[in-house]
Amino acid sequence: MADVTLAPTGEDARAHEIEPHHDYATEESAVGSHSSTGLSNNKLAMWLFLGSECLLFGGLISTYMLYRGRTQSGPRPETVYDVPFTSVSSFVLLMSSLTMVLAVSAAHRGDNRRTRLWLTTTALLGATFVGGQVYEFTAFYREGLGFTTNLFGSSFYTLTGFHGAHVTIGIVMLMSLVVITFKGRISGSKAEVIELIGLYWHFVDIIWILIFTLVYLIPS
Repeated sequence: MADVTLAPTGEDARAHEIEPHHDYATEESAVGSHSSTGLSNNKLAMWLFLGSECLLFGGLISTYMLYRGRTQSGPRPETVYDVPFTSVSSFVLLMSSLTMVLAVSAAHRGDNRRTRLWLTTTALLGATFVGGQVYEFTAFYREGLGFTTNLFGSSFYTLTGFHGAHVTIGIVMLMSLVVITFKGRISGSKAEVIELIGLYWHFVDIIWILIFTLVYLIPS
């Protein structure tokens, strides 16, 4: 006798027609968090921001290169620059890029203690650089180079002052991360948040390499 398969009826039929639950909202949210480039939206936004910052510093550097030799009054660049001192403070800032890499690496490993340690170290190195810049500005002012002394002074203080302000903002963000990680309030991927701040910090360091080379090492 052939086997007869009975079709489900009643409640069994209705249960059979119900499809398995699929969380489309979660899936769309996960897809929406990435752009068509494969980068997360946060990371793409940071790259766009850094691109706009390149335009800003490009304009400031161009202005300085145009005006640095125009010193009808007041000291000239070669009479006020202390290249050895600035070289040391530059080295300190570049070392902060290394500690930032270590902080990102520790965050990816989930090592909160070392993440906070390297973030704090990076902030301290950045603060040392800013302190050196303040000392340098004070020394230049005592030697007669003020912001309004000549076009060279105005363009120099504007360029290096804007960079110092960016470093200071980076220090504030780093210390904010340290405090937030203690309280565990970073949403999403903590490693990515720290990586975003790392991108900003590396950008600031690279810009300083360019400034140091063009301003201090190439004679006017």
